[in-house]
Amino acid sequence: MTQPFKLTAKQCNLRDLLAGPHKHTLIYGGSRSGKTFLLCYAIATRALMAPGSRHAIFRRHGVAVKQSIGKDTMLKVLALAYPGVAYKWHEQDGYFALENKSEIWLAGLDDKERVDKVLGKEFATLYFNEASEIPLSSYMVAQTRLAQNIARIEGRGPLPLRSYVDLNPTTQAHWTYRLFVDKVHPEGGLIPNPDDYRTGVANPMDNAENLLPDYLESLKAMPERHRKRFFHGQFSSDTDDALWRRDYIKRAEMPTDMRRIVIAIDPAATAEIGSDETGIVAAGVDIDGQGYVLDDESARFRPEEWARRAISLFDQYGADRIVAEVNNGGDMVEAVLRAIRPDIPYTAVRATRGKVTRAEPIAALYERGKISHCGEFDELEAQMCSFTTGFDRKSQGYSPDRVDALVWAFTDLFPEITDRVPDASQFAIPRGQGWMS
Repeated sequence: MTQPFKLTAKQCNLRDLLAGPHKHTLIYGGSRSGKTFLLCYAIATRALMAPGSRHAIFRRHGVAVKQSIGKDTMLKVLALAYPGVAYKWHEQDGYFALENKSEIWLAGLDDKERVDKVLGKEFATLYFNEASEIPLSSYMVAQTRLAQNIARIEGRGPLPLRSYVDLNPTTQAHWTYRLFVDKVHPEGGLIPNPDDYRTGVANPMDNAENLLPDYLESLKAMPERHRKRFFHGQFSSDTDDALWRRDYIKRAEMPTDMRRIVIAIDPAATAEIGSDETGIVAAGVDIDGQGYVLDDESARFRPEEWARRAISLFDQYGADRIVAEVNNGGDMVEAVLRAIRPDIPYTAVRATRGKVTRAEPIAALYERGKISHCGEFDELEAQMCSFTTGFDRKSQGYSPDRVDALVWAFTDLFPEITDRVPDASQFAIPRGQGWMS
């Protein structure tokens, strides 16, 4: 016999919050706390409430939103909450068409052509899933399309416009915290109607009835920094004695006159739950000697996964070299890369000095305005601004792998500020590769 559909007590509480008179709602908290399911349920409900209405769900990457929402969560919502409703998934265009002619569109903000197509329409609901990865600029542009005037069933008047945001909280400097908690605009000034911005919190224990006990125990066993975010669902503040300050981090567009680009890897020993991440950072320097962070693709990977991701970034940015720390992996690091791309230009680096000593010259470049970020890399920037002069892995309970990859990248790009003098043969690029080809 099929189990009747039922929200958790916390989801019922947050559903009431979503039904309030305010326009903008942020729901934040720990991992697998039921946030995404609830907001997909809210969108499906609104779509059925107003025939012909349009609704959009955004994530940073198009592949991620299709896999996690289009082929997973939204299907579960429709099957459990509305089993009698007919719908069709349009794979090429990326939207659900419901039987009442309402549409639920999915888009990744990394695909400009696709986003431009989606934002050519007006919507009654916008949902920004995993907003820690979404830039403020993308959020603000999308808000201009929250404008569909559509009637509800049974003569109940127009469907109120609503914008939803969710995330596992990052730092208090993130735009979501500034906008929804501090009630100020992240780019300066007060927001016109602070009461229009409300927040709700959901954590894994609120969804315990739908989770395995082992999963909850694994979250509890995480290092403090990760436990605070993924189990307790708390925003973190920057550390006073950190090497980097928020005001050191400048934004810029990627220039066309890049002199060198490298992909730096700090490989983790394992890919198990609770293990360190593999740091993967793309960075470059232009002809004027200005440095740029181009991408941060750090995550928990198996060796063949981080190797493929690094090589993909190498191709995407036309890089001239992969730089990888070999303290943990030794010759294995090069072997894994060359198994995929035998002729990949590669430099192995070995840490002979402490993390702080290696990082200080790079932090100084930031302070002098010599490095800019081509985008908002919240995870990386949070790690930078919590990396202290007295950092100790044992007491902190984690390794700053994103920062390590960043430091290795700029150590290679700015060899004059470090003790390492690179051999000229390291920069011999196979013909037809790199920016200078």
